[in-house]
Amino acid sequence: MNMLTLFQPRHKVANLVIKDHVIRYVETKANDPLSVHKWGERQLPKGMIHDGKIMDRETLEMILEECVDEWKLKKRRVRFIVPDPFVIIRRLPLPADLEEEEIRGYLFMELGTTIPLPFDTPVFDYVVLEKTQEATTVLLFAAPEDLVLSYARLLEDAKLRPIAADVSPLCAYRLFYIADQVKKDDHILLVQFDQSSVNVSAFHQHKPVFMRHLLLEQYGEINIGKDRQRFIDPFEDIYKEMERMMSFYSFSIHQGKQQITRVFLMGDHPHLSHVYQALQERLDVPVERLAAAMAGAVDARYHLAWGLGLKEGNDDVR
Repeated sequence: MNMLTLFQPRHKVANLVIKDHVIRYVETKANDPLSVHKWGERQLPKGMIHDGKIMDRETLEMILEECVDEWKLKKRRVRFIVPDPFVIIRRLPLPADLEEEEIRGYLFMELGTTIPLPFDTPVFDYVVLEKTQEATTVLLFAAPEDLVLSYARLLEDAKLRPIAADVSPLCAYRLFYIADQVKKDDHILLVQFDQSSVNVSAFHQHKPVFMRHLLLEQYGEINIGKDRQRFIDPFEDIYKEMERMMSFYSFSIHQGKQQITRVFLMGDHPHLSHVYQALQERLDVPVERLAAAMAGAVDARYHLAWGLGLKEGNDDVR
């Protein structure tokens, strides 16, 4: 089964997010994905997972088994998120004469050869963006097969049944979409500011345009004191990188004709409110967090797992 091909199960499904520092799960009510029914969290020791790569599988499996027992998830179907550092999102022009049913086979043959990727054997999914006389343009999502399968097998060994994988920007964006905070013609910069990393992606017409992943530890230790400047300094390079991405979006992708119109901020960083304030002061476009009416359903730490559970019935957000 292509792990990035999602389908709609009818039974209860747990939505699992495994990051460098934490395991989280969310379960929504069967017929009401806006109602968060159950949730759980388990902190991970430093170094067990590093930038998405499992470093100590034996201990991680043991911890995951304890979570499965504690959260009563044994033999439960689960969705999971492919770690951000390994996900490729790319807009591709394909031959114009390709029929819809031929696209997957074409990509299967050409990925890694005429369409270069930074890994050998990918799992992938795609969305057709437009079809013209010149080309059929698709949005490609790809990840290394061995990495995706290593997470799927980890879940299976912990007595879970993985049925679908997703990518985090789609899960995050889905929340803002459901909250009715975004219009189709918006140009959105989505910033996921987490405890161990920052993931930045751009969206237009409810589709991701590009994604950039930054490992937070490269930017120094966080030290908040009475002097607020002591907090902002470690993230100065992150803010500059975001501004560079906004310029890239405007001038490299849209030749200066379009620009980012709004910034959405979410994540589990303990000082996210400080980041929010700093970005508001620094950027010339509105910076927004998830609407309070939506956000209050469950603590912000669980929002990404909740977004994973909102996949069903939201075909506009692929």
